[in-house]
Amino acid sequence: MNRRKFLKGVVASAPAAAASLAADAKFSDSVGDRSRGAVAAPSGHAEAMERAAPEGYTREQIRRYFVEHPGSDVMVDALKYLDIDYVASNPGSTFRGLQESIVTYGGNFKPEFLTCLHEESSVAMAHGYAKIAGKPMAVACHGTVGLQHASMALYNAWCDRVPVVVIAGNHLDATHRAHQVTWAHSVQDTALIVRDFIKWDDTPVSLQHFLESLVRSYKIATTPPMGPVVLTADAELQESSVGQHKPGIPRLSPTVPPLGDAAALDEAARLLVEANHPLIFADRVARTPAGVERLLALAEALQAPVIDRLGRMNFPTDHYLFQLSRRRELVAQADVILGLEMTDMWGSIHRLLDLAQQEQQDLARPDVKLVTLGVGDLYLKSNYQNFSRYTPVDLSIAGDAEASLPLLTEAVKRRSSGTRASRLTERAGELRRAYRQMRDRDARAAQYAWNASPVTTARLCMELWQQIRDRDWSLLSDPIFQSYWPQRLWTFDKHYQYIGGSGGYGVGYGAPAAVGAALANREHGRLSVNIQADGDLMYAPGVLWTAAHHRIPLLSIMHNNRAYHQETMHLQRMALRRRRGVDGNANTGTTIDRPAIDFAQLANSMGVWSAGPISDPAQLAPAIQQAIRVVDSGEPALIDVVCQPR
Repeated sequence: MNRRKFLKGVVASAPAAAASLAADAKFSDSVGDRSRGAVAAPSGHAEAMERAAPEGYTREQIRRYFVEHPGSDVMVDALKYLDIDYVASNPGSTFRGLQESIVTYGGNFKPEFLTCLHEESSVAMAHGYAKIAGKPMAVACHGTVGLQHASMALYNAWCDRVPVVVIAGNHLDATHRAHQVTWAHSVQDTALIVRDFIKWDDTPVSLQHFLESLVRSYKIATTPPMGPVVLTADAELQESSVGQHKPGIPRLSPTVPPLGDAAALDEAARLLVEANHPLIFADRVARTPAGVERLLALAEALQAPVIDRLGRMNFPTDHYLFQLSRRRELVAQADVILGLEMTDMWGSIHRLLDLAQQEQQDLARPDVKLVTLGVGDLYLKSNYQNFSRYTPVDLSIAGDAEASLPLLTEAVKRRSSGTRASRLTERAGELRRAYRQMRDRDARAAQYAWNASPVTTARLCMELWQQIRDRDWSLLSDPIFQSYWPQRLWTFDKHYQYIGGSGGYGVGYGAPAAVGAALANREHGRLSVNIQADGDLMYAPGVLWTAAHHRIPLLSIMHNNRAYHQETMHLQRMALRRRRGVDGNANTGTTIDRPAIDFAQLANSMGVWSAGPISDPAQLAPAIQQAIRVVDSGEPALIDVVCQPR
């Protein structure tokens, strides 16, 4: 796509996509198309199944050896009752009973066992899945080692307030630990290692106890503020016979999300209606599509601009009240600021002057009135400080924002008089003009180095947009390292088109979360798209195999800047502050080069169709077109694009 066509497409919303620059066959030769090749049939499995009782057993020992109606069958019944469609896991012996029940007794269907190559991938897949599906996925973790592997991904889910149900296997009874491996993988307090960053855990000592705690854990995980939970499934409970008296599964009674106090919401409405320059910040507001509609209704009733902090897809980007790039200007102007489900209110109204010394500047007026509405204060812990800096506010309302917004909007409408109609009309006109100017500025900024090699992130995002804009698409990655170009250039108007970031900023979230979210999108036929950071993928590259193995259609486009570039900039800042110069040294320990990773070859080795590396932007359009055809056939595809840092 040339610069003139790009500007015409963004400013005038021209629907024409960029023409293909070469035939697919020629393209394949030029950029290294690596289609999923034929795989040789594996050799036969070694026979491992015991068809009879172990040699030398007495008749009584044989009677005890074979088990009918094991406890894990009832556990599967409970998972089915809770409508859990998948259990993501790297297999382990501490939950071998549960796994066998899932695949044999349960028919490997709702739940289906998803084979993962790392527990961090299992939990991150469940994290991404829940944000699209609107319900949890279960994860099975093996003993001490599995939960330790899963811990980083659990921390991300905790910070992002996403429900994940983890079932951790264990051998609590020391007399049932057969050998040293079992001892090394057993623990007295299973969830201790992750208790600081999960919402709830339990270690049931009976099967009835397990069933009740499983239903309780599901209820706790899905009640705002949501979060991950851990439930221990002792191997003895899984593998022992239920006997004649099958325990009952208790009824799930979902908790209604908490509403903000009516009087407090009315006071918030008064402040907002009387304001000359109201401003709304939205972070993790929209749990469902209804959240987008409710926030839109409030913003329009007030004619208040919305700064979306992108914790979720909260507000349509093609609406004139979406003012993402005007945060500093609008905060400085605002006389009343409403923060909805904020994770960092302090950072939203302050400016970081320098990242070396962490000096900050207050952007807000001294007389500004601050109002917050959310569930963040209802459940906090101490050790892990993910709750951000304390911000004094004038009115703090505890309540789920999505559930409370209709009450707030009605209060705003009741308090709005006809005398204010002219002011609302005037404000709407000002914001429409500002929105057009903001989008024009972003479009012009995206032109810079349009034909450069390595490829700019703006060019990458716009070439991708030209190919997906007329499809039912869903972006499953965090745009922070692409300078937020998708939100600045694309049109987001559906809740599932964006799912937010990792929450805890833990590296290794991106690829598995995208695979999990793509799995949830699969039943809806959506085109799932992931702009994948290179360093992030290398934490858990095995999830590409999981996507191929389970035929999860996902288009991944590498943002391959061959570095942990944020850390490169930190080294540069340190060197400059110490007056040591930046030449060369900032690349030590921060670059992913010499040798450069061939992500296309990596993906191909996992059974994923791939192309690249691409450093010529003219090759992007045909590559994306071909990759989309692969994804449309029900398979994952990856394009390795060598990019500018941001």
